[in-house]
Amino acid sequence: MSLLVQDFINRFERFAPQYLAEPGDPTGMQLGSTKQPIHRVMVTLDVRPEVVQEAIERRVDFIFAHHPVVFHPAKNLITDNPQNAMYAELLAHHIAVYSAHTNLDSANGGMNDWLAERLQLQQISLLQPSYQRKMKKLAVFVPQKQATVLRQALVQAGAGQVGNYHGASYSLAGTGRFTPEQGAQPAIGHVGQEETVAEEKIEVIFPETLTQPVLAAMYRVHPYEEPAYDLYTLDNPGEKFGIGRIGELAQPMTVQAYAQQVRQAFDLTGLRLVTPDPARRIKRVAVIGGDGGKFYPAVLKQQADVFVTGDVYYHTAHDMLAAGLSVIDPGHHIESIVKEKAVPLFQGWAKEENWADVSFFASKLNTDPFRFISK
Repeated sequence: MSLLVQDFINRFERFAPQYLAEPGDPTGMQLGSTKQPIHRVMVTLDVRPEVVQEAIERRVDFIFAHHPVVFHPAKNLITDNPQNAMYAELLAHHIAVYSAHTNLDSANGGMNDWLAERLQLQQISLLQPSYQRKMKKLAVFVPQKQATVLRQALVQAGAGQVGNYHGASYSLAGTGRFTPEQGAQPAIGHVGQEETVAEEKIEVIFPETLTQPVLAAMYRVHPYEEPAYDLYTLDNPGEKFGIGRIGELAQPMTVQAYAQQVRQAFDLTGLRLVTPDPARRIKRVAVIGGDGGKFYPAVLKQQADVFVTGDVYYHTAHDMLAAGLSVIDPGHHIESIVKEKAVPLFQGWAKEENWADVSFFASKLNTDPFRFISK
């Protein structure tokens, strides 16, 4: 059975739920049908006309992009407008587009963790925590013969993720007893007769936001007309999420030397440096991919020595200087690391989920609109 766009979205949003996105961010499905089968998936930072032509030439049917293709609603559909013409090309060639923007930035193991890794930071933690999951536990009773099918359905719906462990559950064998009453249509036993069944109690935990799909999965595969289950809200602290990361360098170095290291790490021809003292020695580094200048008060609060982020505004740079903060601006395009990191992530999911006949690959194009020139 072919992988549908919605199947991919369901799996991806277990990793980076849309509720992690910043307010007003147009993340999620952007164009095409969620019911469309997909076989060739291309990962890109931006969706631009040249990227669309590449997708057409490579017979792509689904584009996964970090930056939304539709940042602002179209006022008309006149294709003399290059943006509208690009939408028309995508639709004409049945290429669906999904965007994961600030939800991927905040996801654990997502964009900002990739950048922190590339920057060789150690002891990495959240820069500004913004959300903590509430957790639930489901305990459901099922005939032992159907227990494996039910466990698999619950895990596929997103239950059983404990830290870096997938498919975690607990089972306890026991005996179930019930007497079907008039009007019942029992899967096991007969109306008016007490029935005894060898059952298994399955327990799984999951984020509160997955309650509906987990219960739907249980009802879909459970053999009983009336499944018996308990649902608990847990006091266990859930996983925390937030924008940006902060960590330590292995060895202190000057702002100037670290700026050069950042330039080399991302293979840049140039970057911008904002600092009151290039010779100041630094060790604690904060990073936010994209335009993260507005978060610099959080950087100061976390006592970072230097802040790595893109697209720093002129007046914001003055405020940063006045606060004594050093800032390295390597540009927005460093987020193209998504092409390098997302492809193997998706390939791993394909093996776990048994997605047949689907391939993932990165766009070959550089969509950075800026060029650095020198004398």
